Amino acid sequence: MIRVIISGFGGRMGVVLRSVIKDDPDFADFEVVAGFDQWDVEEDGIPVFSAPELLAESEFRADVVIDFSNYAFVGGVLRYCGMTKTPAVIATTALGEQEKALIKETAKHTAVFRSANMSLGVNIVAKMSQLAAPAIEDGFNIEIVETHHNKKKDAPSGTAILLADSINDALRERKEYIYGRHGREDAPDLSEIGIHAVRGGTIPGRHTVMFAGPDEVIEITHTVYSSKVFAIGALKAAAFVIGKPPGSYDMNSLLGK
Repeated sequence: MIRVIISGFGGRMGVVLRSVIKDDPDFADFEVVAGFDQWDVEEDGIPVFSAPELLAESEFRADVVIDFSNYAFVGGVLRYCGMTKTPAVIATTALGEQEKALIKETAKHTAVFRSANMSLGVNIVAKMSQLAAPAIEDGFNIEIVETHHNKKKDAPSGTAILLADSINDALRERKEYIYGRHGREDAPDLSEIGIHAVRGGTIPGRHTVMFAGPDEVIEITHTVYSSKVFAIGALKAAAFVIGKPPGSYDMNSLLGK
């Protein structure tokens, strides 16, 4: 049995993650033993702690922590994982430089898996875009359009940046990111990657990478219809990272480069 602590226990993804563990037979070997969240409570017999660092001082242990919380809460989670040498799956987005630095420090003591998007499909789109980009970088404009519901807080999405970074990593010369084109009268330059965010209603998450060349356009699109895909990706990442030596891991590690 894989003992899991869910960080962001009461949040939207925490609820989805618990539902998948409870109802999906593919993950019957997972057990939620505790949670981290804003308040100390107990739900369905599962203790929830507001201070992960304090839990590190007890004899309580788990096999992995899956974090779907908030950037402000990630620090405490990482400190817990570092002190107890518990592997971590960090699925929280919009992390700042301070959190990213702490991930690197924690990875010296335990295995830390981080991805801006836990969907296997999105990461396959990133790989497909990396494959296409070098062959056409000299003659095609590259644009990324991401669409989300009106509750989405960060714009552009972390996934849009993940896709742009993946493309840039494959190019001979890195391109500059242009966020929207309001007020820009000049034509899009081949040295740029345009990144555009759309928000409205209950639109599902959708990301399109567009390679626009003379008289032809290539589009690679990924659409999410349920948050369950993120939970499944996180659980697969958790199973992967358990038993790994200290270090940083991501979807390339899971999917194979």
